[in-house]
Amino acid sequence: MTTHTFTVPGATLTYDVVGPSSEGAVPLLLIGSPMDASGFGTLASHFTDRVVVTYDPRNTGRSTCEDDTAAVTAAQHADDLRALLSELGSGTVDVFATSGGAVNALAFVAAHPGLVRTLVTHEPPAGATLPDRDRIRAVCEDMVAIYDAHGSGPAMADFIMLVMHRGEVHHDYLDRPAPDPSQFGVPTDDDGSRNDPLMSNMRGGGVDFAPVVEALKASGTRIVVAVGEESGGPVDGEMAGRAGHAVAALLGRDAVVFPGGHQGFCGGEFGQTGRPVEFAAALRSLLG
Repeated sequence: MTTHTFTVPGATLTYDVVGPSSEGAVPLLLIGSPMDASGFGTLASHFTDRVVVTYDPRNTGRSTCEDDTAAVTAAQHADDLRALLSELGSGTVDVFATSGGAVNALAFVAAHPGLVRTLVTHEPPAGATLPDRDRIRAVCEDMVAIYDAHGSGPAMADFIMLVMHRGEVHHDYLDRPAPDPSQFGVPTDDDGSRNDPLMSNMRGGGVDFAPVVEALKASGTRIVVAVGEESGGPVDGEMAGRAGHAVAALLGRDAVVFPGGHQGFCGGEFGQTGRPVEFAAALRSLLG
């Protein structure tokens, strides 16, 4: 594995390249957000026959941001991905993108067509595609306000409650008692920092996202939208799973069901274990 660093406007980014190098080979780019490259160790191990690229998004992991308290938008992440491909010097790539990375990949393909051969976008939390979009937006705005006032612990507890919630977010959602951060193993004390990468993405509207459908259809990229079998359906599922189904419908197709849930590819990273062997096999079959 080789590790590289380069600069983009307002940030310095770090990425890793691993695997056999052969002329004309199409690299496989694995991206998440705010998850950094370390979350893809298990999944990458199932693609040793390919050049695999992982990276830390701006303000995450080894990648830094000049203003680490500022909002980070999907459009900024998309421009960063464009710069990353320029650094790689590859004409095209295949992409597996999950969670916030799936939102960023959709923004990237729409803004920079012709660079991605196949995109598998796994559970993009594209809240603006859902019927309860206004309530999701209000919950996220409240979450950021809690973060600004009280720090990451209470805000992360709210975030976990939101991503675990099944079905539509109803009008009385914010009337519920605030969750106890200690129940989720997150800090209960405010350390004063306000540079959490997840909250930077939330501040940038990362969950209040809808893809530019016509641009995606005209991009030349084969787009597959994937959802976890444990994430529920288009109506009664978790928010990211519901949004995955919604994005697929906007593109005029059905979502492909993958093994496991939102972390189905994990093999112990961050204490989360899904079904990585089956997940990798499903991904390989889609990439051809």
